[in-house]
Amino acid sequence: MPANRFYSTFDSETLKPRPTHPGEYRSAFQIDRDRIIHSSAFRRLQNKTQVFLSGEYDFYRTRLTHSIEVAQIGRSICGWLMQQGDALAEDCFIDADLVECACLAHDLGHPPFGHTGERTLHQLMQPYGGFEGNAQTLRLLTQTLFNEGRDGMNPTRALLDAILKYKTLHIEAGGAPNHYLYDDQEVWLDFTLGGQAFPVELTPGETRNGFKSIECQIMDWADDTAYSLNDIADGIHAGFITVTSLEHWAEERRLDNAQAEHVTFLCKAIREKRVEARLNRNIGDYIRATKLVPESNFLSAMSKRHQFRLEIDPDMKAQSKLNKRISLDIVFRSPQLQQLDYKADVILTKMFSVLRDRYIEQDGSNLHLLPATVEAEIAKAPDAASRARLVCDWVASMTDAFAFRTYRRLFDANFGSITDFV
Repeated sequence: MPANRFYSTFDSETLKPRPTHPGEYRSAFQIDRDRIIHSSAFRRLQNKTQVFLSGEYDFYRTRLTHSIEVAQIGRSICGWLMQQGDALAEDCFIDADLVECACLAHDLGHPPFGHTGERTLHQLMQPYGGFEGNAQTLRLLTQTLFNEGRDGMNPTRALLDAILKYKTLHIEAGGAPNHYLYDDQEVWLDFTLGGQAFPVELTPGETRNGFKSIECQIMDWADDTAYSLNDIADGIHAGFITVTSLEHWAEERRLDNAQAEHVTFLCKAIREKRVEARLNRNIGDYIRATKLVPESNFLSAMSKRHQFRLEIDPDMKAQSKLNKRISLDIVFRSPQLQQLDYKADVILTKMFSVLRDRYIEQDGSNLHLLPATVEAEIAKAPDAASRARLVCDWVASMTDAFAFRTYRRLFDANFGSITDFV
């Protein structure tokens, strides 16, 4: 198989040299993907909230099934782009293994209870450097995955660039509730950029965060495609989105012709009980709505990954945005989900407060509330912020079910026994 000219050693480089094995049959990006699939962090996604708490019903999506769907869409976009125009060739193409890897990894850092959990941990960690799902994914890949020498999985530069949706540090974010990296991750950001400084026009915040490699752009649109369509499907199956609720929602808003037609399309699919088939067909429309456009920026000379922009058909982007609005207004803002959000906030806040007093602020208690390996790392941490980050790592790694059980062991007098450790 001929070498892929789209990538160079710059793209496959790792911060620390990787050991080489005789007869290695995998590319650097395939190794990245395989390590993610075989990690405990990836397996835990099967019990983390996507829309509804995991375990509510067997057929609702979890973070794991969502990530698998995103990976499939990402690979399909690579195949579609390969067929379009003269930008790519048989020996110069966007690596589908790399894109798949980024898609599988993109939600690894998300805590239990979905976006509610992320918002709560952000507030709780504000004195210690904040919490952000994408930044936590970076931390997993580079520091905590496999927990060997604090090197994580020693990922390639191209993979880091593919998962880095945001490139603004917490200290630069001005108190923003999300879309930042932790301040101590600057070394990884610098490595990803090949030591190049951001030009002055790429100011911290939305402008800088919009600077993405082509693989990151594909992953981002694959993610948008999956959750804008699949959140609608799950909302319909759960009985939140009905013909009545959709029509009532539409009546209260000024929709243009395209938006009104899409609402009609959804109502027709519900009436005919063809939701999965109709929405799955839309996935192909979203994939075919993409094309490559030449791009020039401060990294273009170093990597072809920064020589292209993913252009998306405006009508498809608008439809995706409309689907998100419908899900947000009818599903996520429903009393049922808001009540669960409140409960999730209470669980994480009370649990974190106990761990903060014991391990971060060190109130003098000798209670052993965390695994011995975590306690040993905390004991070696140089300051409160470092201790807080380790406590946060443990809380963020929890599945929904494990968070529920831990909360009940701590606060429910009628729950737990000496044999209840998992």
